[in-house]
Amino acid sequence: MKTDILKEIIPDRHQGITNYQNKKNHQKGRDCMSSKKWLAAAAALLACGTLLLAGCGGGDKKAADGKKGVSGNVMVYTSMYPDIVNSMCKPKVQKAFPDLKVSWFQGGTEKIKTKIAGEVKANKISDDVLMVADPSYYIYLKEKGLLLDYKSPETKHHIMEVDKDGAWEAVRVCNMIIAYNKDKLKPEDVPTSWQDLTNPKYKGRIAMPNPLLSGTAYVAVGTLADKFGWEYFDALKANGLRVEEGNSAIQNKLLTGEYMAAIILEENILKLQQTKKEPLEVVYPKEGCILISSPIGIFKATKNPEGAKALTDWWLSKEGQAAVTAGWMHSVRDDVEKPKGAKYSLKELLKNALKVDWEKLTRDESKIKEEFRSRVMDA
Repeated sequence: MKTDILKEIIPDRHQGITNYQNKKNHQKGRDCMSSKKWLAAAAALLACGTLLLAGCGGGDKKAADGKKGVSGNVMVYTSMYPDIVNSMCKPKVQKAFPDLKVSWFQGGTEKIKTKIAGEVKANKISDDVLMVADPSYYIYLKEKGLLLDYKSPETKHHIMEVDKDGAWEAVRVCNMIIAYNKDKLKPEDVPTSWQDLTNPKYKGRIAMPNPLLSGTAYVAVGTLADKFGWEYFDALKANGLRVEEGNSAIQNKLLTGEYMAAIILEENILKLQQTKKEPLEVVYPKEGCILISSPIGIFKATKNPEGAKALTDWWLSKEGQAAVTAGWMHSVRDDVEKPKGAKYSLKELLKNALKVDWEKLTRDESKIKEEFRSRVMDA
């Protein structure tokens, strides 16, 4: 094939050389110059031919051809917010895979875990691809032998966690931060650290999502307890910490001024800033943010492993990661820009991020949740 293409680009290359050798000597000088020019042009054309061949056989076309051949059905369970799923995930995936029917089940991490537990018990797992923001859960699923090992070629660009056997890899990163309303708080009252939230000036006016319902909030609780001890949550409780069922209530009460500050995901605040011009601001705590990977994994029980693998590759590709940042989350790749409005890139955040002990979060989930419940919610 390469030879045929080159022949089309330079059809008379060999004939030209033969003709030159048969030229008469009375135009020798002129013909020598013409030959040199011809040879230079031939070399240039050969180079162009090589580039064209590389382009024809390159990654983009290969990826496109791969998508065209993908068909069947794939079910995705995800904890991404409904508006992100409906406005970004569904149309982008449909465009990328016109012949693949992708169905979506959206819910909080704990809701999805409960659903999967029921399906496992019934020996009828309906999910093919899982995308929830709790790596500790993937560790658990892998230990139970429920995940398919698949090492996507796209992970070569990764700067976050990847399971050594390919059972899961991070596909997006959520960033737990502190938020406040710049119209309701004086500059001197803006918190700058996690410890600041225990200051009496915030008493009764601080909040966080419920870690018994939210996977990202659970990771935040476990990480902050490791960093400061459970006494930190005793101090927050004494300072009137409010635990809300979801992020919407927290955002609304920040806007009204009922809450002065809140522990919440960066993506929630960036979205309100960028789409509604709300006066909410992000504080990147000086002790470090809490970076929570949301992995992607494939269940062994999938009836369409090729479709699930292709969808995984797409989410980890540059195109798929652009969809992630469009939802104000951080990409796991080193060649994709930070989400709009974010002050720091993932690489910058990683330099000062709090350490997250995923193994401990997996092993001690019941203990950590009960500790939080007894110290903060039941007291």
